[in-house]
Amino acid sequence: RAAAAEAEQEGARLAALVDRIRAEVPRLVPDVEVIGDPVARAPHIVTFSCLYVEGEALLTELDRAGFAVSSGSSCTASTLRPSHVLEAMGVLTHGNVRVSLPRGASAADVDRFLALLPEAVRRIREEAGVRS
Repeated sequence: RAAAAEAEQEGARLAALVDRIRAEVPRLVPDVEVIGDPVARAPHIVTFSCLYVEGEALLTELDRAGFAVSSGSSCTASTLRPSHVLEAMGVLTHGNVRVSLPRGASAADVDRFLALLPEAVRRIREEAGVRS
C-alpha cells in the first residue's frame, strides 16, 4: 500500500512537471507541435516535434547537455520504421522528441531543459539554413 501511494504521489508530481513542459515548449520555441492528449496520457512522458529539426540532431544536442531523451515513439524505439501510433495520430512521424521524466526528476531539471532547448533548436535550424 505504501508503494502504491508513493507511486500515485510521484505520478501526480511528474504530471505537473510534464504539464509545464507541454505549456512552455511551444511558447519558447517557434513551430513546435506538442503531441498527444494533454490529460489522457502517461504522467511522466511528453512528446513534441520541432519543424525543420531532425530529431536525432536534437537528441545529440540534448545528450551533450546531460539530458537522455528519445526520438519517435516507444513502440518503435528499436526499429527504423516510422511509428504506426504517430501515423494514426496524424502527426509527424520523424523528428519527434520524447521526454520521459524519471522518478525523482526535479523542477530545476525541467527549468534547465527549458532554458537550453530554444538555443539548441535555433542552432540546429540555423545549421540547416532555416531562419526562425
